[in-house]
Amino acid sequence: MVRRKPKEIEEIKRRFLEHYPKAKTELNYKNLYELLVAVMLSAQCTDKRVNIITPKFFERFPTIEALAKADIEEVKELIKTCSFFNNKAKNLVEMAKMVMEKYGGKIPEDEKELIKLPGVGQKTAHVVMIEYLGKNLMAVDTHVFRVAHRLGLSDAKTPEKTEEDLVKAFKSDLPALHQAMVLFGRYICTAKNPKCEKCFLYDLCKSENKKPISSKESKPHPAS
Repeated sequence: MVRRKPKEIEEIKRRFLEHYPKAKTELNYKNLYELLVAVMLSAQCTDKRVNIITPKFFERFPTIEALAKADIEEVKELIKTCSFFNNKAKNLVEMAKMVMEKYGGKIPEDEKELIKLPGVGQKTAHVVMIEYLGKNLMAVDTHVFRVAHRLGLSDAKTPEKTEEDLVKAFKSDLPALHQAMVLFGRYICTAKNPKCEKCFLYDLCKSENKKPISSKESKPHPAS
């Protein structure tokens, strides 16, 4: 349940869009296939690590067809520095096989069909659709979940319910807001030692653990 007043929500939205006008994923990809693989690998793994892994991976498996024919042990070897690489390797190969067998080699662009693919849940599907198709959707990873709760935009216990709260609160510009919240959570509103002195939402933060900062450090943003 969203606890903020509509005016406060609009101010939070405005500042996110103002500070991250061209926010986009930090995952490197050239097409839908590469994006889907990168997003699947990024679960509980940093984008930086994924970007180190994917060049060799895509050199070896440049297409969904090539991945569908892959030896799972070779896939494991290529992604072994990624968290949960055993499960991810299995899901990647099974995902590719399903795309080839059920969808004629074309990755579906519909949410209901995407989440049928092995290893593709709602969050992964939404990230792909936000980034590649610009769909007005929200995806909640650990960064977005943390930021949403610290800003009092949600008090839900799950990512799914938090997503519902954010969609109801923001309504529009969801792709840009998703990317903005990810970057904000990754570099400013971090899990440990958040950089409160650099926060452009400090005055609107509801976190009990926010650091006290001096008037010189803070940059007030009075609600318009």
